[in-house]
Amino acid sequence: MKAVGLFQYLPIDAEESLLDLQIDQPEPGPRDLLVAVKAIAVNPVDTKVRAPKPDAIVETTPKILGWDAAGEVVAVGSAVENFGPGDQVYYAGDITRPGCYSEFQLVDARLAARIPRTQDYSAAAALPLTSLTAWEALFDRLEISSTGKDAGKSILIIGAAGGVGSMAIQLARALAKLNVIATASRTKSSFWVKQMGASHVVNHRNPVDEELTDIGIPEVDYILCLADTDQHFPAMANAIKPQGKICCVVDNKEPLPLNLLKPKSATFVWEFMFTRSQFATDDMDRQGWILEQIAELVDNETLVTTVSDTVEPISATNLRLAHRQLETGRTIGKLVLSGWE
Repeated sequence: MKAVGLFQYLPIDAEESLLDLQIDQPEPGPRDLLVAVKAIAVNPVDTKVRAPKPDAIVETTPKILGWDAAGEVVAVGSAVENFGPGDQVYYAGDITRPGCYSEFQLVDARLAARIPRTQDYSAAAALPLTSLTAWEALFDRLEISSTGKDAGKSILIIGAAGGVGSMAIQLARALAKLNVIATASRTKSSFWVKQMGASHVVNHRNPVDEELTDIGIPEVDYILCLADTDQHFPAMANAIKPQGKICCVVDNKEPLPLNLLKPKSATFVWEFMFTRSQFATDDMDRQGWILEQIAELVDNETLVTTVSDTVEPISATNLRLAHRQLETGRTIGKLVLSGWE
């Protein structure tokens, strides 16, 4: 089967950073779906996994990236009961297994759901990773009520114009009924986050605590940081309310001064969307359930998919272009590739 993968971890401008390959089609295990991949979305995690490594690792078998896909089930494992051949599904999958840059992929059935009825494969492929990350960050990590019991409270979303931010704004506004303050630094991204439902927009090029003070909201109940944890942490510590909660998605490069949060008894938590699949947690099937909720919310027009660009076909050339675009840090919404030559 066709696939796009790598043997060496190289800068994206290197022609061998991503290669068109032919590899064997996998066979499903007991809990697996074998999916014919129709469309994929590209995420920052793809670029981070592909990026050069300090010890110059060379893989003996190809590394297949990609953790956002939509496609058709062609076979199921012996223990799978809720899916069958012909089902149209979407999922983010498991970072410890081969990814979706391939014509066929195995995914644990507990991590998948049927795509929204109103969406095609390309629109559906843009949803899983960002929706799961946003949902888990808001409702599992920050413990915000998804039924509006925290209505009227405030949340600052830093780096809100990307894929996760676009979904987090919508979920925080539509389900949690929060007052959403989003950060953006360009006219285009500011317009985008307002479209997604942000009530206020501030510039993350400046200290965000000062920006909040300037709009008359010096403290917020929650903060979701999706960009540059190190840079923003001191300002987040200033801006969070006493007993408030901060969730970060992006790794820190330096030790975080968590003692800044002690006087406020503020909570700090991480969100990593692959935790449940990587450690096979008892609640691993919650990700399939979340995707079912997302599909329903998209079908009833509570949420919109966040595709910003779709490219055909899925190939090494087009994926190198997509990675290069993501690495600029200026991508709005999601980049999707569909179809195979």
